[in-house]
Amino acid sequence: MATHNKSLSGSRKIKPIEQLNSGPFSRDTFELGPDILRKRTRRDLLIFGAGALATLATGTFLLPDETLQRFGEHRKFNPPGKDWLLNKAIDVDDDVAEALYSTNRLVPTYSKSQVTGLKNNYNGATPASDYIPAWGLTLNGLQSGLTVSLNIRGLLSRFALREEITRFVCVEGWSEIAWWSGIQFADLLQAFPPASQAKWARIESSVNLDVDGNSDPYYISLDMETAKHPQTLLATHYHGEPLTVEHGAPLRLVVPVKLGLKNVKAITGIRYLANQPEDYWQKRGYSRYDGL
Repeated sequence: MATHNKSLSGSRKIKPIEQLNSGPFSRDTFELGPDILRKRTRRDLLIFGAGALATLATGTFLLPDETLQRFGEHRKFNPPGKDWLLNKAIDVDDDVAEALYSTNRLVPTYSKSQVTGLKNNYNGATPASDYIPAWGLTLNGLQSGLTVSLNIRGLLSRFALREEITRFVCVEGWSEIAWWSGIQFADLLQAFPPASQAKWARIESSVNLDVDGNSDPYYISLDMETAKHPQTLLATHYHGEPLTVEHGAPLRLVVPVKLGLKNVKAITGIRYLANQPEDYWQKRGYSRYDGL
């Protein structure tokens, strides 16, 4: 695992992901034809209106019964009814975020002087480092029909590393600016193409633990369009150094256009699928799409 422990200060040249901004993924300007613009404007207005109405309705009925009574609403909305309404509102929010998604739109990037510290935000206990020597990444659902296993040394030697400084946004309401380096997910897709019908990726960490230290595999669903986004990385380094266990060594997902709960640490498997797979937090009442 000597390659994993090698600092970025060595001979490997890392290409800043901002270099992509000079090409077709420029975040400064892109042109739309008038027909496309009119179509998108009408669609976006309708989506925005539907989302606003759903938000208003949900926000009203989720108020305490005592508050509703002061507004003249004397029906009681039991917890199952409120949960159902909240879930519907989350679905609308997901649909709006998905409809407005574009690979041409990049999240803001920052300078190294603006970097802050990203805390250890494992959702359970932090694993011990003893999984690292035997760590491997397994790919399934490939066009070839094969199952491919890769180690960190092979990944680092095969793929160019890119770096980006982006904001990590947590669903809990906090955010930090982090400097990442790693493999562009799009490069992995090009080297090991998914099956032609694949529209989703299930990304899993089998080493994840719950708060009591018991095995609790973590898994998320990621749409293929987001996987191809130029800022989506399979990160190997954090703040110029190889990832530590606290930040998901030796490989983690960094997807700045999504909330932090999609950014899986210590990835051990990626499976490509035609239909959306289960998602760890969606099963627990959270959004399925989690777009920013």
